[in-house]
Amino acid sequence: MESKAQAANAALPLGYYDKGYTPFYALQSEPRLSYCLYVPMDYKTDDDRIYPLVVLVHGTERGAHLYRDGFAEFAEQQKAIVLAPLFPCNLLFVGDQENYKLLRARDFRFDLSLLSMVDEVAARYRVQSDKFLLHGFSGGGHFAHRFLYAHPDRLSAVSIGAPGVVTLCNQTKRYPLGLEGMADYLGGEIKPDLIEQVPVQCVVGSKDTDTWEITVEPDELFWTPGINDTGRTRIDRLRSLATSLETAGCSVQFDLISGVSHDERGLVASVQAFLKDHLP
Repeated sequence: MESKAQAANAALPLGYYDKGYTPFYALQSEPRLSYCLYVPMDYKTDDDRIYPLVVLVHGTERGAHLYRDGFAEFAEQQKAIVLAPLFPCNLLFVGDQENYKLLRARDFRFDLSLLSMVDEVAARYRVQSDKFLLHGFSGGGHFAHRFLYAHPDRLSAVSIGAPGVVTLCNQTKRYPLGLEGMADYLGGEIKPDLIEQVPVQCVVGSKDTDTWEITVEPDELFWTPGINDTGRTRIDRLRSLATSLETAGCSVQFDLISGVSHDERGLVASVQAFLKDHLP
């Protein structure tokens, strides 16, 4: 339901750059982070339509606008607003590339920052912000499935694309391999008991078989004993994740896209078909 604050802010005039492919906006509560949008060109401030929200989380390459651009036609056809956050490298130290993938780095909560972006967009546009659709690819796939554990009540559906390292829905394995200690790591509760309410897509290319970037060594961020035992390739690891989610009661759609390597562009059609099925 639209709040009074949303209704008031939604009446603010929109400029030329506030529809279609928008610029990157600094997050007001944390200006080191930013996001861009795609807003359907026929969006009107004096209308009463409430737009679904689709959030797309980039991979390690940080091509947030490219993810957004790939969903522009989808946004126009489905009358949805697309939000693509940018979690920059070197945010906490030089060489800091992995920061957002575990949801927290040092005292920085990337999941809560995303929710702040959602609130900020909802204060400007008539968008359904209580629940949204989430897709992430590669590093964004890391973020997406861990966000599912922490905030399932905020998701209408989630699409998990080709993460290199997975956190299984297993309460006995140590985070980030499993959920034991995840709440302590985040400094707040997680809600794995609610994930069965969220439709899940696991999607990966059939040729996504390189292992050079996903084999974790003992001195690396994701290291915990057993972290490499979920599978040799991204395909294997995503199957392990899907199985653990199904065991927890989730409805999981596993899509192996023929002929596609580790390339988000080859998965877009499948992701969009899944999200379309779960638009509110």
